[in-house]
Amino acid sequence: MNIFVNFPVDDVVRAKAFYSALGLTQNEAMSDDNTGCFVLDDDKFLMVVSRARLAEVGGTEQLVGGSGTPSPVTLSWALDSREEVDALMARAEQAGARIGDTDDYGFMYQRQFDDPEGYHYSPFWAEPEHPASA
Repeated sequence: MNIFVNFPVDDVVRAKAFYSALGLTQNEAMSDDNTGCFVLDDDKFLMVVSRARLAEVGGTEQLVGGSGTPSPVTLSWALDSREEVDALMARAEQAGARIGDTDDYGFMYQRQFDDPEGYHYSPFWAEPEHPASA
């Protein structure tokens, strides 16, 4: 099953630049002037969509919102090491993200950032063999 996470944005060009700076690969075949499709994994994609384009889809009125009203969702994903989490955070900060808290539980290391549109992300590393990671 393919999963597409859609984010309405005010500025598609800025959003594409931000996610490219994070190191994500854009799927050009699924991107245009109003949409940017970024590959998270073989079957998982992050879509940045202009508010006008998303408003064309029926039943999305409450999801489109207005400028400065990101959805109340946190996108979290596991990375292979603490160093990878820190490297991603450095790229996010350099690309214009607002950097938030760091949580270190020993078996799990998690950091927070908001993209330029205000969407919240929480990349983390967790020790695979720790009972709390199961």
